[in-house]
Amino acid sequence: MYPSAEACRECHEQIYDEWASSSHAYAAVSPMFHKFEQTITTLSKGTIGYFCMRCHTPVGTSMGYPREASIWDAIPAAREGVTCIVCHRVRTNYGKADGERRVETGSLYDPVFGAGYGEELAKILENKDHYKVKTSPADKGPGQDIHTGVIHFEQIRTSHFCTSCHQVAVEPGIKLEVVWEQYRASPAHKMGISCQDCHMGKEPGLAAGYEKAPVAVVGGKKIDPDRKHSNHLFFGPGYSIAHPGLFPLNPKNKEWSHDEWLRFDYRAGWGTEEFEDRVDEKQVDVCFPEEWKNSDDRMDAREILDANLKKLEEKREIRRRLMENSSCVEGPVFRSPPTAGRPLDFYYVVTNKNTGHNMPSGSLGAQPQVWLNVVLTGPRGQHLWESGYVDSLGDMADLHSLDVAAGRIRPDQQLFNLQTKFLIQHVTGPDREMYLPINVDIDQLPFIRPSAFPIKVMNHPPGIRMEGHSLPPLGSRQAKYNVPANLMQTPGVYHLSVRMRSRAEPIYFMRFCRATPEMERNMNEWMLDFHEQTTPIMVR
Repeated sequence: MYPSAEACRECHEQIYDEWASSSHAYAAVSPMFHKFEQTITTLSKGTIGYFCMRCHTPVGTSMGYPREASIWDAIPAAREGVTCIVCHRVRTNYGKADGERRVETGSLYDPVFGAGYGEELAKILENKDHYKVKTSPADKGPGQDIHTGVIHFEQIRTSHFCTSCHQVAVEPGIKLEVVWEQYRASPAHKMGISCQDCHMGKEPGLAAGYEKAPVAVVGGKKIDPDRKHSNHLFFGPGYSIAHPGLFPLNPKNKEWSHDEWLRFDYRAGWGTEEFEDRVDEKQVDVCFPEEWKNSDDRMDAREILDANLKKLEEKREIRRRLMENSSCVEGPVFRSPPTAGRPLDFYYVVTNKNTGHNMPSGSLGAQPQVWLNVVLTGPRGQHLWESGYVDSLGDMADLHSLDVAAGRIRPDQQLFNLQTKFLIQHVTGPDREMYLPINVDIDQLPFIRPSAFPIKVMNHPPGIRMEGHSLPPLGSRQAKYNVPANLMQTPGVYHLSVRMRSRAEPIYFMRFCRATPEMERNMNEWMLDFHEQTTPIMVR
């Protein structure tokens, strides 16, 4: 009923390899997604239902797969998140459907829906023996299974196709995904630039055209090699914090189960030549789990891990290109000449060069963070002052920092942070920040019901709202800083260093969702630094 992406890989290997490390492929296996989804379900007493599952595992939702069951026990197409058929077996033009889409059932042989008309496929089907393809289970002998038609679906090539999952409002009526509405009001929309042009083109984040590549390789023969190629990595700033044996998706990793992979200690070097030599020479004494006692198995697993880690590093570089193509940091600009014994007032100008949506955008429910880290060092290289620093857990020094609350570090009063926050209303007094759009101040056991309030117009239900700090398309903002005079006493050459930092989730939110220490570690390790620069300044 629901073919796996691995079946499509037989003819579309390049597309599969791109997709396998994408956020679409990661959607259902993300450990943070499951922690997040369980937390908001618990807080809302289950009244959000299958809301999150609709976009993260459309096939699982269509099958009625229990949200509380392990995704690793589901069929492959459900585990694959936004897999091939989630886009190419949809025939209905959806809009703001909050993820409610029908995925057409059918075998691998049934037609698919795409931007083309199937002319090349028709030629292949006319010469089945030449291309060595099979079009039904009745075809015996060697050959590749193949779908028997391509139905032209116009919406799949337009930005409207992305709307159903990238413009959604969670049950209370607050919009967690607002990319579509940002895009509709953007310069990119007015210029006719689509989501696909920037997220599937040849240069991350830029409408710079598309690469050329075969639409398929069938029977060892390249089909239409000069065809426009849409990159199915779907460029974005997101990244995996899953065990690298489990993600990126890899057809070779199925020899071991999810739980067995989690027991493989890749950080200790299992499977590397150096580690295995030390084991053979009894320099280390490790009590291996039963499934990893054989050194050949460990070395085979290490090959898969190394291939996956290489893909993750390649994606990190693509993320960097995306963010640097989409933004810029100019400065520092000084309000007066730097002078010893006087405060140093300066600013940087941060610009969102993206014409299509705000920075950051995407899933605001995860509260993606983009902030500026600025450091001043003195004439002897000593650390004098910093903004955008993090605490012992990796959180910024704002009101959510546990170290700030405990008095271990000082709050960062000059922090430049583009993160959008949820606010909930007290019974009396002002709003306060909350990790999720569930108001637990008015009702500690909230049971969410449909509201008579015009929430679609107001973008928030009573008692809950979002406080946006993101930059609009082509928008700029000054990051203003002041270094006290007592730190500027010595004339000489100082250095101002700046970098922008991008992280998928805040650590305090991960702790609220009861993420594991390994998840927190991965979140910080794969965090992205970009626009790194150092400027020497003469203080007279």
